[in-house]
Amino acid sequence: MPTTPQRDSPAQSRHSLDRRQRALLVLHGVGLVISAALSGWLYFFHLLGSVELWPLFNEIPADIPGDRRAWNMAHLEGITNGVLLMAVAACAPFLRLSTRTAKVLFWSCPIFGWGFTLPAIANAWFRTRGLAMGGGPFGGSLANDLIFLSGWPPMIAAHVAFVLLAMGAWRGYRSVAAAA
Repeated sequence: MPTTPQRDSPAQSRHSLDRRQRALLVLHGVGLVISAALSGWLYFFHLLGSVELWPLFNEIPADIPGDRRAWNMAHLEGITNGVLLMAVAACAPFLRLSTRTAKVLFWSCPIFGWGFTLPAIANAWFRTRGLAMGGGPFGGSLANDLIFLSGWPPMIAAHVAFVLLAMGAWRGYRSVAAAA
């Protein structure tokens, strides 16, 4: 027997992310953590210089490009952003935002989550930094410049999300304090 999806009360959905948005943030968070696991495997094989999964595989040569710090960054970006998106979903009931600002917060989160994680993986793979147009002190390439340009939307999205989180948390606190 099909069931209807459980919905938040009208008052709750007006003041926070709704259940669907929270579930999607958790799903994006899980995807980011999975990307961290996959980049972690590449990091591991890069450090070893081969694929070693004893007793299944032993010393299959693998030339994974990049350097240790870049793979570490790629791995940690996925973990950090994935957990952050899940934390936003978990904390959402305590936020007080308008429907419009809740929607902006919702879309900002996957934009910065994936928008910081995927370029970090690309930086590791293409041996770039993506920190400055033309490479800055690290040397430039087309890959570097594309990665640099791709960093603007997530940077803006992260700052928008943090402002909305702070604003929503403050309003949430004030509504609880006023009710007490």
